[in-house]
Amino acid sequence: MPEPTVADPIRVLIVDDSAVIRGFVTRALTDIPEALIVGSMADGQAGVSFAQRELADVIILDIEMPVMDGLTAIPLLMKAQPWARIIMSSTLTLQGAEISLRAMALGAADYVSKPTSTREVDATADWKRDLLEKVRELGNGAWRERQRLGKVGPLPAGVVARTVSPGAPSSAPPIVTKSRLYEGGKITLRPAPALVPDVIAIGSSTGGPQALFAVLPHLKNLKQPIVITQHMPKTFTTILADHITRQTGVPCEEAKDGSVLTPGKALLAPGDFHLLFTRTASGVVARLDSGPQENFCRPAVDPMLRSLIEMYGANRMLVAILTGMGADGLKGSEIVVNGGGMIVAQDQPTSVVWGMPGAVATAGVCAAVLPLPEIGPYLRKKAGAA
Repeated sequence: MPEPTVADPIRVLIVDDSAVIRGFVTRALTDIPEALIVGSMADGQAGVSFAQRELADVIILDIEMPVMDGLTAIPLLMKAQPWARIIMSSTLTLQGAEISLRAMALGAADYVSKPTSTREVDATADWKRDLLEKVRELGNGAWRERQRLGKVGPLPAGVVARTVSPGAPSSAPPIVTKSRLYEGGKITLRPAPALVPDVIAIGSSTGGPQALFAVLPHLKNLKQPIVITQHMPKTFTTILADHITRQTGVPCEEAKDGSVLTPGKALLAPGDFHLLFTRTASGVVARLDSGPQENFCRPAVDPMLRSLIEMYGANRMLVAILTGMGADGLKGSEIVVNGGGMIVAQDQPTSVVWGMPGAVATAGVCAAVLPLPEIGPYLRKKAGAA
């Protein structure tokens, strides 16, 4: 499969009632030569009408808009462009987090935080890096699926693919785009160790909420505690923990300093903190760490795994790496496996982005690489439950 080029680009549609936000996004995306904005619409109905006429690979969608809001637009956009990846543009508020998670349950692939001012955009590279990373990773997957389906055609009237000189300098911040490195990579499985784990650890990122909602219902009433690191900002993790409890039947708590790991319950890393552990008279308890990002993330999966190894020993750990960008979790998984523990990864066809699971799958550290519907039952069996 060829790669996107400026002549045959990743097509991006922006749907937001704020002209300022549309301008921020438009200027940021000039740093992805293979991406091209094919439409910029001010409400959901206009976005749907465009998608019914023209092709798009990535749709950056606002939540609150006149005429038609983002939640109403999602199923209509997915019907018009089933290969497209929808990225919600959301404020980092409780309401924004709640609606974003509802959007992902409807089929949106991910979200980006919405900048509120030029000062916010200029003061930090995080917003731009996050946007570019997600547009590039999700756009590549959508573009390839569109090509596979034979959905190709001219650009919309008046839209011309820009030309970019090879090697031209870019002002873009570093972008981690590893998923394509693992496509077609050889998967060599290790024999599953004969262990009954003392703890189950799960790492996920892009597409992770949907994956967690699919896996966790199978992990009810286990004898082991469950710990989860999902790449999300603060506020979002508060809402995610509540959604996990309500939708999966597994009691889930956003971790706080001193939260005790309890059999049958899940502890979720809070946004902006690595989830680490220490041992006290109460048992193994959470310790939140605001140290440097790892793999461009905080929380990150690798520090969680290293800390659990110190508490339980690698040979008492069962780890699942689910859909997500980058390679967070690979280094920690290698330590787990070398110490006698077990790694399970989500397969490529069922992953929104095969970055994190692709990294461990092609590194030869997994005992199983499975479609998403099979991961929960497999984990339950390996946990020793009926």
